[in-house]
Amino acid sequence: MIRPLLKDRHKRLFDLIKDNRLRLFLAMLCMLVMAAATSATAFLVKPVLDDIFFNKNVRMLTLIPVAVIVIYLLRGLGMYGQEYLMSYVGQGIIRRLRNMLYDHIQDLPLSFFHAEKTGVLMSRITNDVNIIKSMVSTAVTSVLRDCFTIIGLTGVIFYRDWKLALYAIIILPVAFLPIVQFGRRVRRISTGCQESMADLNAFLHETFSGNKIVKAFGMEAYEKQRFHEKTLSLFHLEMKAVIARSLSSPIMEFLAGLGIAFIIWYGGYRVISGESTAGTFFSFMAAVLMLYDPVKKLSNLNNSIQEGLAAADRAFDIIEKKSDILEIDHPVEIPFRPHAVSFENVGFCYDETLVLKHINLTVNAGEILALVGMSGGGKTTLVNLIPRFYDITHGVIRVDETDIRKASLKSLREQIAIVTQEPILFNDTIGNNIAYGCPSAPFQDIVDAAKAAFAYDFIERLPRQFDTSIGELGSRLSGGEKQRLCIARALLKNAPILILDEATSSLDSESEMLVQKALENLMKGRTTFVIAHRLSTIGYASRIIVIVNGEIIEQGSHEDLMARQGEYHKLYEMQFVNR
Repeated sequence: MIRPLLKDRHKRLFDLIKDNRLRLFLAMLCMLVMAAATSATAFLVKPVLDDIFFNKNVRMLTLIPVAVIVIYLLRGLGMYGQEYLMSYVGQGIIRRLRNMLYDHIQDLPLSFFHAEKTGVLMSRITNDVNIIKSMVSTAVTSVLRDCFTIIGLTGVIFYRDWKLALYAIIILPVAFLPIVQFGRRVRRISTGCQESMADLNAFLHETFSGNKIVKAFGMEAYEKQRFHEKTLSLFHLEMKAVIARSLSSPIMEFLAGLGIAFIIWYGGYRVISGESTAGTFFSFMAAVLMLYDPVKKLSNLNNSIQEGLAAADRAFDIIEKKSDILEIDHPVEIPFRPHAVSFENVGFCYDETLVLKHINLTVNAGEILALVGMSGGGKTTLVNLIPRFYDITHGVIRVDETDIRKASLKSLREQIAIVTQEPILFNDTIGNNIAYGCPSAPFQDIVDAAKAAFAYDFIERLPRQFDTSIGELGSRLSGGEKQRLCIARALLKNAPILILDEATSSLDSESEMLVQKALENLMKGRTTFVIAHRLSTIGYASRIIVIVNGEIIEQGSHEDLMARQGEYHKLYEMQFVNR
C-alpha cells in the first residue's frame, strides 16, 4: 500500500514541475548550450596540439582563440539562463507547495492541532520545504545539465577513438552501483534528521513561549540541558548522513582513477606505436576527464534528490491528511437572524473515550445559558460542537430546524462569535484585531465596537491609538485590555450565537468588572452559552445547567438549583461559604 502512495505523491510534485514546462524547456536549451560548449572545449584540444604546436598552422592559430572566446561566451550565457530559469521554477514550486501546506493545515479540524506540535508544523512548512527546493532548483538542474554534458562528451570520445571509448565507459555502470546503495541510506537518515529538526523546532517554540514559567521556576539550566541533548541527537544523525554522502564520492574517485590509469596506459601505447596522434590522445583524455566529473557529481546529486524526496514525503503526509469535518455536496445556507440551538441525544467520543453522553438541551433564541461544573466535565467540549470544531459521535445538533452537519461550514460559523478564557490576538494593530473577520468594516463601526467593549478609553491613551501594534499574542497589553479587544471583535462580528468560555476567570476584580460590563453589552439579544467557573458571574443567566462526567445532571434557575441541595448547591458552597 505504501509504494503506490509514494509514487502518487511524487507524481504530484513532478506535476508542479511540469506546470513550468516553457521555462523548463528554455532552461534545457541553455543546458544544451553549456554541454555543447564543454564538449567543444575537449574537441578543440586535438587541433590546438596537432595543428598549432606540431604542424605550426598560422591560420588555425588565429581561428582557434576566436572559437574559444565564442564557446566560453555561449557557455556563460547558457549558465546564466539555466540558473535564472531553474531558480524561478524552483522558487515558484516551493511557494505553491508552502501555500498548499498552509492552506490544508488551516482547513484541518481542531483535533489535528491538538495531536500535532506547533513547532513540528512550522518545520514542515519551512525546513522540509527548503530541502525540497534544493532538490527541485539545484539537483534537478544539475542532473539535466550533467546528463547533457555526459552525452556530449561521450560523443567526442567515440568520435576521437571509438575502441578506446568502449574501454573507458565499461567502468561507468560499476561506478553507478554505490550511488544507488548510498542513496537509499541517505534518504532513510535524512528522514530521521528532518524529524529531529521538527522536534527541535517544537521544543524552541514551547520554551520561548513559556519563558516566563522557565524563569519563575528557575529551570534555565534544565532547559539548556534538554536543548543540548536534542542538538547532540541531531548531530549524530547529521554525521551518519555525512558518512553516507561522503563515502560515495571517494569510491567514485577510485573507480574513475582506475579508468583513467587504464586509458593513459592503453592510449599512450597507441600513440607510441603510431596508431594514434598525440592530439587525438589528449583530446580524448580531456573529454574523459571532463566526462568523469559530471558522473561523479551525479553521486552527490542523488543524495540531494533522496533528501528532497524524504522531505516531500513529510510534506505530503500533511497535504494528504483528510479532515473529519466534512460538508455534504449541497449544504444548506443558514440565514443571518436570531437562532435557537438544540441538542438531541448528543454523544461525543474523543480518542475512543466517551466525553459527552445523552445531551438533550434546547436553548431558545436570545436565551442566556450558563454551563457550570468541575473542570474536565465536558463544558468546553459541548460548546465546541456547535461551530463543528468537532463532529458529534451520535445524535443531532440543530440551529433552528437545520442539522448543522447539513449546513455549510461558512454559513454556520458566520452565526457564531466566541470569546475564550485565553485572549487570542495577533501581532497587528488594535484596529485590525477588532476588525478580524470583518476586514471591510468601516472605521466608525470599529470605534463603536471598542466603546461598547469599554476598550475605547485605554486605546485613546496609546501613542497611535487604533494603529498601535500590540505585539505577539497582544503581549504589550494587560489581560483585561486584551479581553476587551476580544469582546470588541465579537461585537463587530454581530453574530446571533455567542459562546463565552470562562471569559473572566483569569482577570483581577477591577478588570473583571469592566469586562463584565462589556459582556453584558455583547450578550444583548443573542443566544448565549456561558461557561463559568466563578458562579458569581452568572447572575444574568436565563438558565443554568450543571455538567458532571459528560452528562447534564441538573438545570434551572439559581434559586431552583440551590433549593434542590444537589451538585450546584455543592459547587456554590465550595466557592462562597468556605471563604
